[in-house]
Amino acid sequence: MLDRPRHVPLAAALIALLAFAGVAAVVAAQPHWLLDVDDLGGNAREWAAARSWTEGPLRAIELAFGTIGMTVLTVVTAGALLIKGHRRAGVLVAGVMIAISLATYATKVFVGRGRPLWQDPEFFLHSNAFPSGHTASTTAFAGLVIVLAAMLIRRSGLRRVVGGVALLAWALVAADRILLGRHFPSDVVGGTLLGVGVLLLAIAVYNPLPRSHARGADPLPQPLPTNRDVAVILNPIKVESVEQFQTIVSTMAREAGWNEPRWLLTTVEDSGTGQAEQAAVDGADLVIVCGGDGTVREVCAELAGTGIPVGIVPAGTGNLLARNLEVPLFIRAAIDVALTGQDRAIDMVAVEGDGIEGTHFMVMAGMGFDAAIMEGVNEEIKKKVGWLAYVISALRSLMFPTMRLEISVDDAPPTKHRARTCVIGNVGSLQGGMVLLPDAAIDDGQLDVVLLYPRRFWSWIPLVLRVATRREQKAGESVTRMTGRSVVVRASAEVPRQLDGDTIGLGRELRMECVHGRVLVRVPR
Repeated sequence: MLDRPRHVPLAAALIALLAFAGVAAVVAAQPHWLLDVDDLGGNAREWAAARSWTEGPLRAIELAFGTIGMTVLTVVTAGALLIKGHRRAGVLVAGVMIAISLATYATKVFVGRGRPLWQDPEFFLHSNAFPSGHTASTTAFAGLVIVLAAMLIRRSGLRRVVGGVALLAWALVAADRILLGRHFPSDVVGGTLLGVGVLLLAIAVYNPLPRSHARGADPLPQPLPTNRDVAVILNPIKVESVEQFQTIVSTMAREAGWNEPRWLLTTVEDSGTGQAEQAAVDGADLVIVCGGDGTVREVCAELAGTGIPVGIVPAGTGNLLARNLEVPLFIRAAIDVALTGQDRAIDMVAVEGDGIEGTHFMVMAGMGFDAAIMEGVNEEIKKKVGWLAYVISALRSLMFPTMRLEISVDDAPPTKHRARTCVIGNVGSLQGGMVLLPDAAIDDGQLDVVLLYPRRFWSWIPLVLRVATRREQKAGESVTRMTGRSVVVRASAEVPRQLDGDTIGLGRELRMECVHGRVLVRVPR
């Protein structure tokens, strides 16, 4: 619905509102057949009243989805969206809920229908009945939740769960109004139609999809003329629908003044290197890569030094490079940054080691516990719950055996250490904004190293708190940090190793050197 032309939601809104107007007219006329239908509400109330166990849950639903409850839900939802940067979505939520409240009140006054007489005399309501305000507001809010889920949640399974919960809330409220005797069935139907109509009309008038972040900004200088050719390297398993993704990118590219994109899909055999080489040979002026950190690493490494900027559309689980570059995780916003953002030169890291060919990483390398987490992730669980799969793997690997390490920084004599994990970072932040390497910057020409050595199981708690709060370590504590342009780490025995979240097998050594300002990436203006 959000991607369709404006006339589509507008036509659907008119149909819903015309149906609502028709129900309102019938209610005002009070034909005999409507009275017979609405009398079914009295039968439903008798059924509920005869079962004392229903009274408590029904009143709880009435209270939870009443004026106060819906106001709290609206404020929290709109506020969270605004804080996360989804301004238009936040405005839509607030606007729809205010509009539905005003429309419900106006219709109640205009129609002037009384409440059913079969209400509980102790809790009798005397206000007008048509349409049901509870049902109208819940319908609108449930619709907003479904729209926001379609807009912001990538996993189809999770979207279905959220949508199912929203529909269940609507069904419970609709049944609650009838079983408590607060409304006639026609009041509930009217409230549902009004909620759907107002929501669709609001989407037609004010689509919640974000506008370009460069809207209204001064044009960026173009040092050299370009053909405005863009190539898109896509890991097809990282998007729900390749065709839908292609449509979105093509539409946004045309709107931003780019030519029709050329598409290059990664394969199991080639996760980005060959596609990036082909894009460069074809003369692309911009390469957009959509995938996880591994795909992004392959593309950036191949395009390093070419002067071709890389736009990142994060579609993995970690997306650490995008997070540290402040590229939004919302796919549309990331595409917009890739097409209209500014170029930034960042570092990459050349890596060698026993058992691996010379390669690169963009984010972090790890030995020990860090790599054991990546190695222990269950891919089936990862598909279902995303980053929680890493949490599960981390809990299983908490007491990874202590490593004996020798570390040399900038060709200095090696120093000896004991640690459960060693992380070498080109960036500082992990998921959730947790800063593991507070001094790391992706364009400072330096590598930052952190060694963590919790001696017991429970030592992880203060250690994580110390890292999360960025407290300075004291002598003898279990955090050690180092910085340099080149770093060599040698273990006394073979240990797990990883580069940008991809395991590279057991080994004893990693030799790393920062290559300063080698890659151009697109970042927000």
